[in-house]
Amino acid sequence: MSSNVLLLSCYELGHQPISLALTAAFLREAGFDVTTFDLSVESFPLTEAANADFVGISSPMHTAMRLGVATVSRLRQVNPTAHICFFGLYAYLNSEYLLNPNGQGVQNLADSVIAGEYETPMVNLVNALQKGDVVSSVDGIMTRDKTSTPIISRQDYPVPDRSTLPDIDHYAQFIKNDRAVAAGYVESSRGCLHLCRHCPVVPIYNGRFRVVPLNMVLADIRQQVHAGARHITFGDPDFLNGPGHAMKITRAMHAEFPHLSFDFTTKVEHILENCELLPELRNRGAAFVISAFESTSDQVLEALDKGHSVADLNDALNVLERANLPVQPTWVPFNPWTSLDDYVNFLNWTRERKLIASIPPVQYSIRLLLPPKSKLLQEYRSSDWLGSLDPENFTYVWHHPDSRMDALHESVSVIVEKRREDPWGAFQAIEQAAYDIAGREMPIIEEPVIRHIMAPRLTEDWFC
Repeated sequence: MSSNVLLLSCYELGHQPISLALTAAFLREAGFDVTTFDLSVESFPLTEAANADFVGISSPMHTAMRLGVATVSRLRQVNPTAHICFFGLYAYLNSEYLLNPNGQGVQNLADSVIAGEYETPMVNLVNALQKGDVVSSVDGIMTRDKTSTPIISRQDYPVPDRSTLPDIDHYAQFIKNDRAVAAGYVESSRGCLHLCRHCPVVPIYNGRFRVVPLNMVLADIRQQVHAGARHITFGDPDFLNGPGHAMKITRAMHAEFPHLSFDFTTKVEHILENCELLPELRNRGAAFVISAFESTSDQVLEALDKGHSVADLNDALNVLERANLPVQPTWVPFNPWTSLDDYVNFLNWTRERKLIASIPPVQYSIRLLLPPKSKLLQEYRSSDWLGSLDPENFTYVWHHPDSRMDALHESVSVIVEKRREDPWGAFQAIEQAAYDIAGREMPIIEEPVIRHIMAPRLTEDWFC
């Protein structure tokens, strides 16, 4: 086929971008010429951009969205006629801005937007463009003149095609005991069973998830191991949404690659529900688990509809400790419901539970994002703290009811920027800042003798 397709990734948390690998596999299987570039590790492809008929920009997260939009002006400059399609979670959430940035009829940032199970609709879109058909006739495609809900029906997955992506040694590594190895990245499912109000998955999948067939996941793991991976990250929104599927994959993976380690993400309630599976996962190579703890305030957890309590956090930590499975909690400590006392209590709880070495400093500075279509807007649109949409930053503006919390966020952000590689030093500085702003005296705390020991981790920290 004659259409030249260019797929761009701007950032996927330091992983070799599966969004490009899988989309390229679909398009190549359909007979299209596909070129891929990961702009997080490669230069902007001037020649390829100038010759492209279709450009797909992957937008799985907020950071990728910002970088993708910044790329459009350069694309339009070298190739004014190319069809630009944003695809992924944040493309859908921000589709109105992408397709009509100021409502005045100026050239769009995107000519189309696709989300959900986007690969098949993209193949159909490229086919329609090549044939000269009307784009609005393609199911699952959003344009300036057509609204559409994302398609999440099951599709046949090919093995992701990583042949034109940068080598795996350009990406995040897994570190344990000061030894670093290359880390691969796969997805064994998409979507999620749960409806956490702040999650970007919910507006698209609305409590549903889709599994990737076992043989496809294993084939993708196999090709990354052959490329040098010695650790695998399962990037599913929740690896234990389908525990039977997860156990089949990890058992088969361990049988073929007994020295391969892995990490996965799951909810607190799944840790508690599947506590009997955790020792086996540990024995099969699980090095750590990421879990969205989010807050040590029950009020905040209720506002976010997280499905767990602070008591559950403590129970989950005890379950993981018995399984000898380290955890890397993630947090949203800056939100409209967390008080200054809550933040101080959060830091105290972190000390008491001996989690400082397990929490990347950036997690202490995470501020709630409220993108368009967020489920939180359904509950809190009339709240005094909520401002107007800032479309160019892909979020609604909000200010904490207590201005001291906004000041603390600024201070914590500065500390984190300076001490990203120093969890203990960052925590101590953040602790001092929080007590200072609260007007409270820091308690005298006996520091551990050994501070340099870090929990198993990836060199690229999780954030949005």
